[in-house]
Amino acid sequence: MTANPSLPAWRAVFTLTVIAAALGYFADIFDIVLFTMVRKPSMIELGLDPATQGTILLDWQLGGMLLGGLVFGILGDLVGRRTAMFASILTYSIANLANACVGWFPVGDNLTQYAALRFLSGFGLAGELGAAIALVSESVPSRSRGYATTFVAALGISGAVGAWVAATYCPWRWAYVIGGLLGFAVLALRLRVMESSLFDRAVSSKVRRGDPLLLLRTSWRPFLLCTLIGLPLWFVVGKLVAESINVGKSLGSPGINPADCMLWCYVGLVAGDLASGLLSQWLRSRRLAISIFLVLTGALSFGYLAQQQPSQFAMNLWSIALGLGCGYWALFVTIGAEQFATNLRVTAATVITNLVRGAVPLWTVVLGYIAVGGLGHLDALRLLGGALVAIALVATWLLPESFGKELDYVER
Repeated sequence: MTANPSLPAWRAVFTLTVIAAALGYFADIFDIVLFTMVRKPSMIELGLDPATQGTILLDWQLGGMLLGGLVFGILGDLVGRRTAMFASILTYSIANLANACVGWFPVGDNLTQYAALRFLSGFGLAGELGAAIALVSESVPSRSRGYATTFVAALGISGAVGAWVAATYCPWRWAYVIGGLLGFAVLALRLRVMESSLFDRAVSSKVRRGDPLLLLRTSWRPFLLCTLIGLPLWFVVGKLVAESINVGKSLGSPGINPADCMLWCYVGLVAGDLASGLLSQWLRSRRLAISIFLVLTGALSFGYLAQQQPSQFAMNLWSIALGLGCGYWALFVTIGAEQFATNLRVTAATVITNLVRGAVPLWTVVLGYIAVGGLGHLDALRLLGGALVAIALVATWLLPESFGKELDYVER
C-alpha cells in the first residue's frame, strides 16, 4: 500500500479500518472474560453446580472456538476479510443476547441450553481477531503495520476491564445484554469498512483461497513455528493466572480470588502490548522484540511461583507483571498475518490464535502426567512453563524476520 512518506508512521493507526478492528476485538475479549466472571453466579441462579458442571460449559465454548477458527478462517480467504468480520461479530452478538435468556427457552434443560449457547459464542468469537488483523495488515503501509496491529491488540485486550465493570455492577443477564449490544454497535460501524485491495487482487489471480491442505503443503513450517511461539501466552494466562486459586494454595495462601488476578493480568497485557509493539518498531525486528518478552515472561513466571504465602495484593501485582510479560501477544498476532500469503492469510492467522487459546486443557493433561512422576504442583508448573518458553524462543529464531515484509503475494 502506498503512503505519504512525510506523515509519521503512527498516523496510519487512526483510520476507520483500524479503529473498527480494534473495537471488534474489544467486544471479543469482553465476551470471553465476561463469561469467566459471571459463570459461577449464573450457574448457581440456574440451579447448576459450577464445581462439577462448569468445565462442561468451558469445553463446549472451546469446541466452538476451534471449529469457528477453521470456518471463519476459510471464509475470510474465500469471500473476504470484511465478510468474515461481519459474520463473526453478528454470530457472537446474537449469542450474547441469547446467553442473557438462558433458562427461558422451551427446549432442553438449563445446562443443555447454556452449553449450546457457549458453543455458539465460542464459534463466533473465534473468527474475529484473525480476519481483523489480516485486514489491518493489508490496509496500512508496511512501515505502520506494527503500530496498527499493536493498537488493535491493546485496545481489544482492554475489553477485559469493560467485562469486569459489567460483571461487577450489573446482574449477569444484563451484562450479557451489554455485550450483545456492544457487538451490534461495532457491526454498524463496520458497514463503512472497505475490503482489502490485496484480497481483491488475490481473487483476480484465480488461485485457490482458504484451502487448509494448500496451507499445510506450502506453509506448514511457519504455521507450526507461529503456533509454538504463542503457546507460553495462554499457559501463563490460562494456568498461572486464571487458576491462581490453586497456585495460591500451593504457595500457602488459600482464598486467592482469581477474578481479581485476571483483571490485573489484562491491565498488564494492555501495557505489554503497547510496549512490545513500540519496541518492535524501534528495533525494526519482530523476532528480537518477541525474544525479549519471552525471556521476561519466563523470568516473571518463575518469580511468581517462588512466592511464599502471598497476599491477594501481592498476587495482583504479580498478575500485572505476568500480563506485561505476555504483552508480545500483539506481535504474535502480527506475525500470524505477516508470515502467510494473501490467499491463506486469514485461515492461518485465525486457526493459529485459536489453537493457542485452545491449548489450555492440554496443559492440564500434561501437568497431570508430570505430577505422576513425583513432582509437586509448583515444580510441574515450573517445568512445563520453562519448556514452553524455551521452545518458543527456538521457534522465534527459526522463523524468518517479517518486519516491513511485503504482503502482496499468493501461494499456488
